[in-house]
Amino acid sequence: MRILFLTHSFNSLAQRLYVELTQRGHEVSIEFDINDTVAIEAVALFRPDLIVAPFLKRAIPEAVWRSHVCLVVHPGIVGDRGPSALDWAILNDEAEWGVTVLQANAVMDGGDIWATRIFPMRAARKSSLYRNEVTEAAAAAVLEAVEKFEQGNFKPAPLDYSNPAVRGSERPLMKQDDRRVDWARDGTATVLRKLRASDSFPGLADRIHGVDCWLYNGHAEGTLRGAQPGAIIAQRQGALCRATVDGAVWLTHAKRKSDQPTFKLPAAQALSEAAAGVPESALPALLLRDPSTWQDISYEEEGGVGFLHFDFYNGAMSTADCLRLRDAFLEASQRETKVIVLMGGPDFWSNGIHLNTIEAADSPADESWANIVAMDDLCRAILDCGSHYVVAAMQGNAGAGGVFLALTADRVLAREGVILNPHYKGMGNLYGSEYWTYLLPRRVGWERAHAITQHRLPIGAQQAVAQGLIDACFGADVPAFAAQVKALAVELAARPDLAQLIEEKRAARARDEAVKPLAAYREEELARMQLNFYGFDPSYHVARYHFVHRVPHAWTPLHLARHRRSMWQKQDVLKTRDAAPSPQPSPWQGEGEGGGRTHAKGSC
Repeated sequence: MRILFLTHSFNSLAQRLYVELTQRGHEVSIEFDINDTVAIEAVALFRPDLIVAPFLKRAIPEAVWRSHVCLVVHPGIVGDRGPSALDWAILNDEAEWGVTVLQANAVMDGGDIWATRIFPMRAARKSSLYRNEVTEAAAAAVLEAVEKFEQGNFKPAPLDYSNPAVRGSERPLMKQDDRRVDWARDGTATVLRKLRASDSFPGLADRIHGVDCWLYNGHAEGTLRGAQPGAIIAQRQGALCRATVDGAVWLTHAKRKSDQPTFKLPAAQALSEAAAGVPESALPALLLRDPSTWQDISYEEEGGVGFLHFDFYNGAMSTADCLRLRDAFLEASQRETKVIVLMGGPDFWSNGIHLNTIEAADSPADESWANIVAMDDLCRAILDCGSHYVVAAMQGNAGAGGVFLALTADRVLAREGVILNPHYKGMGNLYGSEYWTYLLPRRVGWERAHAITQHRLPIGAQQAVAQGLIDACFGADVPAFAAQVKALAVELAARPDLAQLIEEKRAARARDEAVKPLAAYREEELARMQLNFYGFDPSYHVARYHFVHRVPHAWTPLHLARHRRSMWQKQDVLKTRDAAPSPQPSPWQGEGEGGGRTHAKGSC
């Protein structure tokens, strides 16, 4: 079928649904929901059989839903209505929640029901629930609804609040007064619920050291305590620890409220006044995993295997993050183990360099350079590791340089639902580094490597396995995937031929080095990156600014809006034709010689 996505953005859920539907043979085109006119035009151009709305912030135009079936994905149980579905579920400490696929009509979130899924709630921030439980439930529900639509005889059920099985209700937009923390009264559990219900948008409004701000990504602290609730009592790797009435919480990110544009940054950087003079709660480079405190890098061992976890907020890795992870990996490689598993985080594996800290730097170009050099240093440390067999285990999504970081490992595994975006081009034609010109072609060949980096479309884990990009995918959810990874890694460490496997990888690396040194790949890539950062074309800096400041889309890129490609091609042809001078008949041309014909250049 021809399926049109109307969506506010091509977010992680929209990408997952795109992968699932295209894998099943559907032709999917995407239109960002900018205004009614654009949406109506997209429908007229694509002439879809079905419209799916994975992520909306406003109602579908009546002219669209009256003429086409429009399936809306709502992150709430049957009967739930309103724009703050997950926010209220977290704040009210719901034991279970769900996703409903409903048909758009005149009542927002009140349409007939095509499919629904329920899942148990988890103590996690809203964005984490959305990327995991909500996405998995939505994928299953949308596929069910699409199959029912294809059958042609399914009649969706009207929303009936008189049905005792309908537990949901209409709820208003959650306001900051609903989320506000009273530091003199609220315990740690309440503070965390309010923070989690606000992350990653809109953030928890607060005031610290006279600075109005929004707070993000709270984690409980099990040991540190403060005499005064609300006081900042420690800092660690850019995060601030704040006392509560019965404990403390770590706040990893914040955004200042200002008349000027602002954006999220590590809390100590965003709120430098609050961090001034606060002691650093330092941790060793290779810290043993401790769930009672906040750690973005941690390590554990089991069965002769070292598991290195790195859970960076939104998968973004600053210069300092890259170097700390490199140091942790080097220390792990000195341990009496023979297998190292790079676990990433449960929400993201990695998304490469940290565009927000780059944007905040005095010289974004210089910080871009420092960040990519540090990322390359990390990749080189893994590629040069001849003492261990290294496994990359992608629990969460990965993008740009984060994908190529995973490819530095000897074996690459991913959870079934993971989405990969192994390309840079969308960030202002950024060329990229992380040794991608070595790592990608050696797995998929140059022709496919070129297609992957130029097409700029998401790749599902199963598709990545089929292409040779990664080695295997399994696990319906993060816990199942992590458990299977652990079992496989322990089994690998016990193999009698492990030493031979490690020797074979060393020999393969030596052969590749003899053909073309890694330093040469790095030099060539960084030469292109230097042009991106310091050259005359500002595209990267403009694209980074738009990304960091969340500038609304003015149009849908053509690699997503396939229905608009022919329109633009026709316009280009018309422009070329209009710009060309009118052909004049040649005085040497006789009748019957085809007056409009010209010879190709160089022909005779």
